[in-house]
Amino acid sequence: MRLVRLGHQPSRVADDIRAALASLGRGATVVGGVALVGARPIPSVRSVDAVVVLPRGVLIVLGVDLPDPTMRLEAPLDGPWKADGWALPAPNKEVNPAAPKLALAEVIGKQLRPKVPAALPIGTIIAVGPFVDQVDQPPADVAGSVRVLHPTATHMLAAAVSLSTAPEPCSVEEAHALLKTLAPEAPPLSGDELAAEGFSQKPSEIAERLEPETTEKMAPPQPPEPSPRTPPPLAPIEVTTPVPRITAAVPVRAPAATKPRTVRWLPLAAIGLLAVLLTTAIVLATTGGGAPESAPPPPTQLVDGIAFIQRAGASDNQCAAHAVGDLQASLQKTPCLTMRRASFEATVDGRPVAVSVAVITFRDSAAASAFKKDADTPGGGSISDLAGETGKWPSTPHFDGTAAYVSSVRGTEVRLALAAWFDQASTADDPALLQAARAGSTAKISL
Repeated sequence: MRLVRLGHQPSRVADDIRAALASLGRGATVVGGVALVGARPIPSVRSVDAVVVLPRGVLIVLGVDLPDPTMRLEAPLDGPWKADGWALPAPNKEVNPAAPKLALAEVIGKQLRPKVPAALPIGTIIAVGPFVDQVDQPPADVAGSVRVLHPTATHMLAAAVSLSTAPEPCSVEEAHALLKTLAPEAPPLSGDELAAEGFSQKPSEIAERLEPETTEKMAPPQPPEPSPRTPPPLAPIEVTTPVPRITAAVPVRAPAATKPRTVRWLPLAAIGLLAVLLTTAIVLATTGGGAPESAPPPPTQLVDGIAFIQRAGASDNQCAAHAVGDLQASLQKTPCLTMRRASFEATVDGRPVAVSVAVITFRDSAAASAFKKDADTPGGGSISDLAGETGKWPSTPHFDGTAAYVSSVRGTEVRLALAAWFDQASTADDPALLQAARAGSTAKISL
């Protein structure tokens, strides 16, 4: 999913909404689509927290700020809300705190309906905060097109999947038109970028459908039946067939007897060839096969007393493609010169730790400082982990909001590092993880 930040989000839970959408990652691997953060979908209303255009649906995301954190929220759409058993106050004598946002979503949905492809449903997500451990909705409400949830990656993904139910994804052209309607000021995305987010490229599908029609049209010329005139040549065939019967003698059967003998040799030859191939494979495996096994592990480097083993390393200038959330928008606005990424495995206090490092170089120090400020903003996005993208980790670490994070800027270069445990939950203030992140941020990246 691509995040395009357009304006200010009106609710205090906006940071959590943006972080939840950003955590879904780029591309259609998880859910795909484009999230317009802080969009103003129709001129007559103020900006909303987000409008998400998915290949199979459109979601209107609106934040509702509760007075305090709560463990259990009872949230019927048409009834009063209760937080941990206590009734929640509603503004202007409304039935519940979400009533004004539900009315706004209904207005937006009616205005958008003629502009949205007919097959795409329009759903609403009411994101509540600052924190809710459990949200209870009546079954009748859950069966509809509105979800009430606390915005986490898991909850947002579940809502997106359940509310985007079109039988076929909309086309790249339809997505272009819809995004232009919702956010005319946003830079347009290319067809390849939209296709990567799960929108279909229907022209190729139409072309494939046209090919069978042309072949069906070619079939009718065959009925003129020149074939009935060809049977006369069959008469000579009938004349030739009796000839073998007349000359059926013992010498004729002799070649038939020799053929089985040659056929019997074929399996033996095949078995012999197979044995030669197996022997060759074994020799290659025992002689030349040992070198690749010892090649992948790169040399261990010691940084601040911690030994780091690099699992993946790469460099390119497609910086925005490797970022999510606000950092992606920042790099689209101010491209970097190069981005070097690496993933390291280390051991701290006897426990394995994963460290993901990104080194981003800009044209000037002002751009570098501005990018670091965006990166340090909570919920502002992140740089994708390289080993996670390429499947190089022995086991999958979780570089989510619980990982330890450090950053630094020197001139035109910004360094970002995340550290997380492999075998246990991580916390952002864990001293051991912070130590690993600081050391990893200065480690040498081998390309």
